[in-house]
Amino acid sequence: MSVNSRAKGCRGERELAGVIRDYGWDARRGQQFSGSPDSPDIVHSIPGLHIECKRTKRLNLYDALSQAKGDKADDEIPVVCHRRDRCEWVAILPLEDFLKIMREHEEFVPEDFNAENKSDDAGHIASDTA
Repeated sequence: MSVNSRAKGCRGERELAGVIRDYGWDARRGQQFSGSPDSPDIVHSIPGLHIECKRTKRLNLYDALSQAKGDKADDEIPVVCHRRDRCEWVAILPLEDFLKIMREHEEFVPEDFNAENKSDDAGHIASDTA
């Protein structure tokens, strides 16, 4: 990794920490020494999330998500926050984790939700009719 890339990553981590603070949580750039739950990119007070910060033009989404999954604690949801030049920050997480978060907020759960109608790995809804 070049010096410029590393500096851009550091700026991105500070910028992302600032955005998180703007929304009311504590956040700062973490100590970058080992890629583990003990050294996240962003140290923050959002419960249950491990945040991987990526500030790059081209992102290999699945590699970044795999890194976040490998670095997180067992009880954390991996989230990749990414921003390209002149673009907004986006948060990327596994769909299943996103849906679990939504289920925790009753106002987002459909009234006719039935947990037994879970889909298979290809995203198809399982049902009795074929």
